[in-house]
Amino acid sequence: MLNRRLLLTGAALAAPALITPRRAAAQEVTLRLHHFLPAVSNVHRHFLVPWTRKVQEESNGRLRIQVFPSMQLGGAPPQLYDQAKDGVADIIWTLPGYTPARFPRIEVIELPFVAHKRASVNARVTWELFDKHMRGEFSETHVLAAWAHDGGLIHSRREVKTMEDLRGLKLRFPSRQAGEALRALGAAPVGLPVPQVPEALSQGVIDGAVVPWEVVPSIRIHEMVRYHIGIPGSPTFYSASMLLAMNKARYEGLPADLKRVLDANSGAVAAEMAAKVWDEQGPVVEEMVRRRGNSITEITEAEKARWVTATAPVIQAWIAAMRERNIDGGALVEETRALVARLGEGVS
Repeated sequence: MLNRRLLLTGAALAAPALITPRRAAAQEVTLRLHHFLPAVSNVHRHFLVPWTRKVQEESNGRLRIQVFPSMQLGGAPPQLYDQAKDGVADIIWTLPGYTPARFPRIEVIELPFVAHKRASVNARVTWELFDKHMRGEFSETHVLAAWAHDGGLIHSRREVKTMEDLRGLKLRFPSRQAGEALRALGAAPVGLPVPQVPEALSQGVIDGAVVPWEVVPSIRIHEMVRYHIGIPGSPTFYSASMLLAMNKARYEGLPADLKRVLDANSGAVAAEMAAKVWDEQGPVVEEMVRRRGNSITEITEAEKARWVTATAPVIQAWIAAMRERNIDGGALVEETRALVARLGEGVS
């Protein structure tokens, strides 16, 4: 009798689980984000990781993004965009300049003496231009954000005060427009993804590099060169455009509510969040390099005027090349300059 009562009791306890419908669990998604800089880099620590945490928190933990720095998923930096296109990675951070001429319109912000010296301005300009003119060039992926960094500097083993000091100097450049500008100034430009800069410097392949302050510590360039030369005011010598892009099918396959979370953290929101890293960490890095005893200088305004004149043909050559691709490059340059002036008004 006791055994029978125990069986009945057990059945009664189990019954609710058998007859009550089980509520479907909300779908959880994990994405992989791939990029080329080490985990100690400012972009990784101050933008990519905080951005992924923000997305996770706003999705109540249902949308997780794992970040893989230093090309941990394989390949080389110039392959990152295609990794997003082909689904090797779900999301990538890269520079369009790593694949020269593939994305022609976004090069407008990379032309010499067009961009502002502040990343916050360049991010707003780039995203506005992207949203209006450039989506077609990136239709193979879903672009989450596009922006451009602050004014880059020349970091060199040799002091540079004038164009004549650049003659023959082997300098790494990030985009073909920056390379053409250096060539116009008399330097010997060498195209390299930024992770290759330390080895190229140590082997004497280059004498220096053109990069913004933000990336200097992660590639230890301040330990290998002594001179850091800036360009006064805006517009600045060069900037480089950047992308946070996602595999299209992966984005379109997200549940609607998770897609809304990602959308809320894309576009201008993500671009401005990224730009803060350059504007806030740049001065921190500069002060660190100054304390080290390295030489930090700027060319004079008069010398800058010489550089502007010397690099003007680079812009004209780009406009001519765009004409061959049925792109009105002249109008795009004018629009970009007008945006830089309007959005940069009062920004020092």
